[in-house]
Amino acid sequence: MIELLNLEKSFDDIKAVNRVSLNILDGEVYGLVGTNGAGKSTILRIISGVIKPDEGIVLVDKRPVYDNPEVKRDVFYISDDQYFLPNSTPEEMAVYYENIYPGFDKLRFYKLCSGFGLDVKRRINTFSKGMKKQVSILLGICAGTKYLLCDETFDGLDPVVRQGVKSLFAGEMADRGLTPVIASHNLRELEDICDHIGLLHQGGVILSEDIEDMKIKMQKVQCVFASEEDEKKALEGLNVLLHETRGRLHTITIRGEREEIERAFGRGNPIFFEVLALSLEEIFISETEVVGYDIRKFVLG
Repeated sequence: MIELLNLEKSFDDIKAVNRVSLNILDGEVYGLVGTNGAGKSTILRIISGVIKPDEGIVLVDKRPVYDNPEVKRDVFYISDDQYFLPNSTPEEMAVYYENIYPGFDKLRFYKLCSGFGLDVKRRINTFSKGMKKQVSILLGICAGTKYLLCDETFDGLDPVVRQGVKSLFAGEMADRGLTPVIASHNLRELEDICDHIGLLHQGGVILSEDIEDMKIKMQKVQCVFASEEDEKKALEGLNVLLHETRGRLHTITIRGEREEIERAFGRGNPIFFEVLALSLEEIFISETEVVGYDIRKFVLG
């Protein structure tokens, strides 16, 4: 498990990370969401031991990571701005990482590169942005670490490659307990892969919740009532987060379990009633507006 407690980091007069506390459990995909400047990259660099926090505690499996090579061997960090040795090839980068990570599987790396259509003897500086990203991801997977920290992992990847990478992550999690931590500015990008999401804004954490728990405890209802009296009967006692109307059609986001909401709407005897699945973006819009933030201003989608 990765534990962050009251983490703070400033660069000159800019507070990049402001009292962040998170627990990242083993065996789940944790997504860090926020715009550029929200603190995602800084948090990943602190977890990987690249930089030291000004305040707070960072533990990887109960051990401090900064200036601790033994712990760092359990963590692989893929930066948004990938670095490769000058004029290096994927083959040469594999040899380099083989000397750093005892569990690096060079033969598998060559096989995966072949599957993704990457020439291991070609200079990486001749690759496209997406191809460079693929090399970084495959190096990270083949390093054999317990934790894989990914900064904007899917940025620049086409849909087919993106799905292939997600399948690799799923396989590594099942086979050896890999724990990916993925930072992104795009909620939709993370919705079908993450188990847990943390939302960052201006260096702080607004929310950190399990996706399935959020979906179970929040519902979106579309309905039509015969009268205002029926509407009042249906909504009485419910925790309504958002309520929009277009003509006679009501679209209502409600905190609560589906069965509870269905019973309540039965009192109002609506002409039309339907419970719809909420997207991750809709869930976060509802949650953040409750605490005074408008997610649409700072999370791109």
